[in-house]
Amino acid sequence: MLTRAETYDDVCRALRWEVPARFNMGVDVCDKHADADPSRTALIVEDEDGDITQYSFGAVRGLSNRLANLLTARGLARGDRVGVLLSQSVEAAITHVAAWKAGLVSIPLFTLFGEDALEFRLADSGARALVTDAANLPKIEAIRDRLPALELLLVTGLGAEGPGLVDFWRGIDSGADAFTPVDTPAEDPSLIIYTSGTTGNPKGALHAHRSLLGHLPGVEFPHEFFPQPGDLMWTPADWAWIGGLMNVLMASWHHGVPVLAHRARKYDPEDALGLMARHGVRNTFMPPTALRLMRQVARPRERFGFGLRTVTCAGEPMGAELLDWGREALGITFNEFYGQTECNLVAATCAAIMEARPGSMGRAVPGHVVEVVDDTGTVLPAETEGHIAVRRPDPVMMLGYWGNAQATRDKFVGDWLMTGDIGRKDADGYLWFMSRDDDVITSAGYRIGPGEIEDCLGRHPAVSLVAAIGVPDPLRTEAIKVFVVLRDGEQASPDLEDDIRNFVRSRLSPHEVPRHVAFVDALPMTATGKIRRKALRERERGSGG
Repeated sequence: MLTRAETYDDVCRALRWEVPARFNMGVDVCDKHADADPSRTALIVEDEDGDITQYSFGAVRGLSNRLANLLTARGLARGDRVGVLLSQSVEAAITHVAAWKAGLVSIPLFTLFGEDALEFRLADSGARALVTDAANLPKIEAIRDRLPALELLLVTGLGAEGPGLVDFWRGIDSGADAFTPVDTPAEDPSLIIYTSGTTGNPKGALHAHRSLLGHLPGVEFPHEFFPQPGDLMWTPADWAWIGGLMNVLMASWHHGVPVLAHRARKYDPEDALGLMARHGVRNTFMPPTALRLMRQVARPRERFGFGLRTVTCAGEPMGAELLDWGREALGITFNEFYGQTECNLVAATCAAIMEARPGSMGRAVPGHVVEVVDDTGTVLPAETEGHIAVRRPDPVMMLGYWGNAQATRDKFVGDWLMTGDIGRKDADGYLWFMSRDDDVITSAGYRIGPGEIEDCLGRHPAVSLVAAIGVPDPLRTEAIKVFVVLRDGEQASPDLEDDIRNFVRSRLSPHEVPRHVAFVDALPMTATGKIRRKALRERERGSGG
C-alpha cells in the first residue's frame, strides 16, 4: 500500500515491493476479509430492473468455496483453464475467486463477443470449463463441436441439464462450504486476458497471482491514496477487460472496499450519475468517451448530489477540455493512468500531490520503471521521441503470451518490455504519448486490433481483400474504417455496407464494427504481400477523410 507523502519523490522513496514467495489471489481478495469480518460488504449488485442485492465477504467465501468444490469434483485440476463469459455480476466475481483458490486459470470473456471471437479464445486457451448465462449459451452451442477441450458448461438460468451442461446455482448448492485453497507460489499462473491482435489473432497475456500486488500502486496512486474511509468503487467498464476486473474489482477487494456491480443495457450518462448518487459511489474508473458523453448532462452536481472523491480514466488521451470540465462540473480533477493488458497501470497522475498536465499520461507509478528508449533499449534524453518501455522484473508484468514463446521474446528488448507506443518524457518525468508503432485502433476506450476484423471480413462471401484502420473521430478518438476489395461479380451498394457491418457485429463485438466502409479496387501492399495500413492512414489524412 502506498504511503501518503507530500511529494511524488517521497512516495516513490517510501514504496517497497512486498511480494511473498507464496500468494493466492482468491484468498487475498476474499478469505482474509471473511476471516476478519464475515459481515463486511463486498459486492452490491443492482440489476437492470433496479433490484439490489448485497453480498458480504463471508457470503463470497462460501459461494466461491462451493464453486471450487464443484469444479474440482468435475475433474478440473491445477492449471486448467476456465472461461468466464458473464457481465458484471456476483457469478462472474465468484467464478474468478473460485478458480484461483483451486489453482485454475480464469479467462474473462466479453459477453458481446460473437462466435468467431469466442471460438478463437476458447480454442487457443484450451479451456476445459466455461461459466456463462442462458443468453450467451446459444453462441457456445454453435461452436462447441469445434472445442474438443471444453468439457463443462455451467450456465445461470439454465432450464434442462445435459451431458457436460450444469445449472450454475443448482451445481453450487451441491457443493460444500469448506474448501482448502491451493497453496500457490506467487509466480503460478492465474489469469489469461486476451489482447488486441495487430497482425493476426489476439494473444493471451498470461498473468501470475502476484500480478494483483503489482496492480495496487497503479490503483492507489491515481485514486489519491486509495482506500480512504467510505470509499466505494464502480466502473461502467466490463469485467472482461483488465481495467474492470483488476483495476476496479480485485484491487478494491484486496483492500476490503465494496464494489458496485451494474451493467446497463446501454451506457447512459444520466443513468450513470443517478446510479452513483443512489449508492454513494466515491471512486470510479471511466473511459474518456463515457466522460465526454457525461458532459451533455447539465449541472450534474446540483441535480444528482453525488459524493465522488476520485475519477480515473484511461484508454485514450483525455485532453485539456475534458480536464477543465471535470473541475468545473464535478469539482474533481480527473487522473489519467496508462498501461497495457501485458503490463498494466505503470504511469498515472495523482492530483493530490502533482500537477495535471493536459495531454500527458503522468509519471511512472511508484514502484515501476518506465522510460523512453531507442531500438536497442538505450534510455533516451528528455524530450526525445522513442519507444515507451517498462523495465523487468516488475510484479504487474505478464509471465508471457500463452502458448507463444516467440511473441513473448519479440515483446522485449533486453530487460525492456516494449509497449508498442511511441512517446517522449519531459524534463520533469512526465510521459507524453505520440503515436503507435503498430496498427492498434483506439476507439471509445477500447484498443482494437485490425487483424481480427480483417480475418472476420475475409470470410464474407463478397469480400476478396480487406484492411482496417482508425480514422479521427471527435467523440471516440478514432473510428474504424475498412477498405474492401470485392470479389469479381460483386457490386458496391449501401445494402452491402450494412451487411458488412452486421457481419462483424454478429461475429465479433459492437466496438469492432466499422463505422466507415470504403470499396476500393486494390490495397497498398509491401513486396512480400503485407497490407500497408500506414499508407492507408496517410491517404486518409491527405484526403481529409
